[in-house]
Amino acid sequence: MTSRAIELELFRNLLVSIAEEMGVVLRKTAYSANIKERRDYSCAVYDAAGETVAMGDHMPVHLGAMPLSVRHAIEALRIGPGDVAIVNDPFRGGTHLPDITAVSGVFLDGRRPAFYVANRAHHADVGGMSPGSMPLAREIFQEGIRIPPVRMVRGGVLDRGLMSILLANVRTPEEREGDLLAQMMANQRGEQRLREIVKKYGLQQVRRNMAGLQNYSERMTRAAIGRLRDGVYRFADYLDSDGVTGRPVRIQVAVTIRGEVAEVDFTGSDRQVEGPVNANYAVALSATMYAFRCLVAEDIPYTAGLLRPIRVIAPERTVVNAGPPAAMAAGNVETSQRITDVVLGALAQAAPERIPAASSGTMNNLSIGGWDVRRNRQFAYYETIAGGMGASAAGPGESAIHTHMTNSWNTPIEAFERQFPLRVRRYEVRRGSGGGGKHAGGDGIVREIEFLTPCDVTILSDRRERGPYGLAGGGAGKPGRNMLLRGKRGIRVRAKENFLVSAGDVLRVETPGGGAWGSRAKDKRG
Repeated sequence: MTSRAIELELFRNLLVSIAEEMGVVLRKTAYSANIKERRDYSCAVYDAAGETVAMGDHMPVHLGAMPLSVRHAIEALRIGPGDVAIVNDPFRGGTHLPDITAVSGVFLDGRRPAFYVANRAHHADVGGMSPGSMPLAREIFQEGIRIPPVRMVRGGVLDRGLMSILLANVRTPEEREGDLLAQMMANQRGEQRLREIVKKYGLQQVRRNMAGLQNYSERMTRAAIGRLRDGVYRFADYLDSDGVTGRPVRIQVAVTIRGEVAEVDFTGSDRQVEGPVNANYAVALSATMYAFRCLVAEDIPYTAGLLRPIRVIAPERTVVNAGPPAAMAAGNVETSQRITDVVLGALAQAAPERIPAASSGTMNNLSIGGWDVRRNRQFAYYETIAGGMGASAAGPGESAIHTHMTNSWNTPIEAFERQFPLRVRRYEVRRGSGGGGKHAGGDGIVREIEFLTPCDVTILSDRRERGPYGLAGGGAGKPGRNMLLRGKRGIRVRAKENFLVSAGDVLRVETPGGGAWGSRAKDKRG
């Protein structure tokens, strides 16, 4: 290994450690279970142009999309020393309204930032028509408060007027304020650590290595694409529905490989829909970036260089690049998973031994809110529920695990029951839900939650009509199922539904298993 390679690896770990430490600060100072326990946040470091140089091991759907929020903040505001900008608008680089991004400049001696740091955190409530701010909306105005790029902190001084506006529009203001302040502290830690490495190594050396890491990621991605067969590879899959009309939603892709470059074209995907499954360009870009990163066997830096050899085409006002006033809550969580499925499905034709069958394909989003009698206040809770991983040529899929665009944890039962008027009645692997084949798909989960007080509940899930696809002759995973248990009655709950529950009701969520790889028949003949 050359001295230059050693230096690059040193700086790679230095910069990633900054993003990781930002995440630790955010998690330890946040108020909500969604950030403290589920770790639904992401942190990253950017160069002076707002291009990614390091990301923490956080949420793929956040990390690939966040650079567009950083770019919009830089373009809209002249970020000065001590400033923190926030944004959640999906039409300005955000993903969906609960994800609020905080952006700060890192100033040394000049008037312009030498670097930027940013973090994105999913807030358990940002207002809107139902608790948890993941509603069955028909337009974005129903989903919560929409924040364009704006300064939350100016010159180190918090804008209390802006904060009061935000807190007046949410159900859990104390929790929201705590989480927002935690985001400010995370950025401060990132700024501090970047100044320290500049002081130790010098600005020129830091910038040279940031550029070197981006170039290295580009070279490795080009090499991975170059190992694929040239050609055009097409794939299509569906969301069960948009939650309003009941019609399936088509997502289609054509991946063109020419030498060391790729074009990913989503032309043919459905027009933007009435329900909240619309995704924006940032989400389409993020899912594509993730899928191509999976092609690279080596543990390369997750930088802006990954996207340089890839052109993403997402026609405007389609479900993969929606425009206002489209409802967007589920685009970030459900449509991102299906975009990943179709890109990987296309790439499986170019690299059949390297791409797994479809994983559960849904984050099984559950939002619950109501009045907590014990604490005499409103509460709002949000979680995602894991499923089965798709199998591959290398072996069976893992069971009961978050896959692809989500990387969150679960909320421990002890913390869950202590903080909310809810009880976990059942939490186990859904045996037999993975697809059958040479290598079986991973199994999903069965989760039952009992409500101890009347609640307003929204579930945004998918793969309830069609199970995750198998590959190379493998069987599909078993579709998921939602059921409300009320006394001796079992009431079927649709994939996407808002409903009221009484104390004593129990919601059962059975998540999909992953698809299998290879057929048993071929295995036996072999």
